[in-house]
Amino acid sequence: MEVDALKKLAVACAFLGVSFLSSPIQAQTWSGAASYYSGKGRTASGGHVGALTAAHRSLPFGTKVRVTNLNNGRSATVTINDRGPFIRGRIIDVSSGAANVLGMRQSGVARVRVSTL
Repeated sequence: MEVDALKKLAVACAFLGVSFLSSPIQAQTWSGAASYYSGKGRTASGGHVGALTAAHRSLPFGTKVRVTNLNNGRSATVTINDRGPFIRGRIIDVSSGAANVLGMRQSGVARVRVSTL
């Protein structure tokens, strides 16, 4: 490839958020609604639903995040291993085990803060 073509490719990749280098996720924080899921079977990553796992739309599988229930201050560290939530306004779905730790099983939905670790 010519140098100009490589420069154009690099600019296009940067614009699309594509990286050829492996780099750690920068610390990010979101606030919004969380729900929980239960059940058996496989996740989008091919793994099993675990005790402290969660679904997120875009974070890479294996990313660890701290989820804090803003109603009661409880928090849990979960591993992203699935895609979702697919309901508008929700930022994360946690497993039922994580929902127990967060104290949100009865309400089903809670306002949370999610921070990458």
